[in-house]
Amino acid sequence: MKIIDLPPGDPRLESDLLPVLSELRPHLTPRLFAEVYDRGHAQGLRFSAAYGDEGPCVGAAGWRVVDNTSAIRTLYVDDLVTAASARSTGVGHALLAHLEEHAREAGCHALNLDSGTHRTGAHRFYLRERLDIVAFHFAKSLAAPAGTP
Repeated sequence: MKIIDLPPGDPRLESDLLPVLSELRPHLTPRLFAEVYDRGHAQGLRFSAAYGDEGPCVGAAGWRVVDNTSAIRTLYVDDLVTAASARSTGVGHALLAHLEEHAREAGCHALNLDSGTHRTGAHRFYLRERLDIVAFHFAKSLAAPAGTP
């Protein structure tokens, strides 16, 4: 398996990574994804793609390094998904190891992610990977300002 980081504008973002990411984020169109990555990249957003031995993208991770008062420096995982056809083959484990390496290189004290409460299979995976449940995540939906996607 090969894992590579894809910069904004890389054509593999749409052709390879987005089909896998869409399994987790079905609302993303190619245009919206490009817009989010263009804006998010300035805020530290990065994407990594995992390719199987035979070539196709089988996993995707969106992540960023965040400095804050609670954890000081953390690698936060926005998105982590393995293609349905490649689950239970080590893709998720390899992506997490790749992200942990990025975190250590960046001097992070932790690797964090949120997972929807309905994603019980993902929760079992995260617990097997030795991630702990350490917080509740609270959210309040707000109307988007006019003119924003």
